[in-house]
Amino acid sequence: MTTIALLGAGGKMGVRLAKNLMDTKFTVSPVEPSEAGRDRLVAATGQQCVDKDTALRDADVVLMATPDRLIGEIAHQIINDVKPGAAIIMLDAAAPHAGELPERDDVTYFVTHPCHPPIYNDEDGEARLDFFGGVKAKQHIVCALMQGPEEHYAMCEEVAREIYKPVMRSHRVTVEQMAILEPALSETVGATFALALKKATDEAVRRGVPEQAAVDFILGHLNIELAIAFKIFPEGKFSDGALHAIAQAEPQIFRNGWLERVFAPEAVLQSVKDICHPDEAA
Repeated sequence: MTTIALLGAGGKMGVRLAKNLMDTKFTVSPVEPSEAGRDRLVAATGQQCVDKDTALRDADVVLMATPDRLIGEIAHQIINDVKPGAAIIMLDAAAPHAGELPERDDVTYFVTHPCHPPIYNDEDGEARLDFFGGVKAKQHIVCALMQGPEEHYAMCEEVAREIYKPVMRSHRVTVEQMAILEPALSETVGATFALALKKATDEAVRRGVPEQAAVDFILGHLNIELAIAFKIFPEGKFSDGALHAIAQAEPQIFRNGWLERVFAPEAVLQSVKDICHPDEAA
């Protein structure tokens, strides 16, 4: 039986993962340093935390439900307590891609991250309101074997499917590709565009459009526009008027070469380094 040491088990993510690992084939040893976190875990799952050294000594898998910026620091703190052949699973590519992990050839490094439930889905009821995923709504995930034997990929992916369940597709990528997906694609571009859309909606309201009308209008149009752009609505096409507006707007909104700048390997690397060391980035 595979034993998992769940680090950060009493945090927001840790509790979510602990719940999903209940009633699985895995034996879970929750580890949480704070009293508040331990109380939170007991309240949510009924599970008691165990001593960190004991959990690490016996663990086949170390699952790090810890803040992204602390992954490298915590990995250095625990690496000498992890048994040879163990797999360390991380939930974000920033520290691995930034070179923050300790060197140790006899352990596996595996990274997994949720795609979150897609905008276009078949969910209803409570699942439709599970925007993050991993509770009610189905989602896809990405996984990367950074180092370790190939047979560990299947074992770690199985853990990933459990902690993020219900899972649909599981995509195998490299750590570098995962860093391109996040932060570059999903945060640097996606989150920025989302906030730009909100600012534009607020501007329409400032200019006299009723707020609910503006929100309903943009969200409804985005439903069509995203479906057309991503070919989810294959027969859909942008109107001649929309194409003209796009052609006029692109040079006003976007600087030439923005895609190359955002996705350049050195830019992605700098972005993950900034995540790991926010004080230096500031």
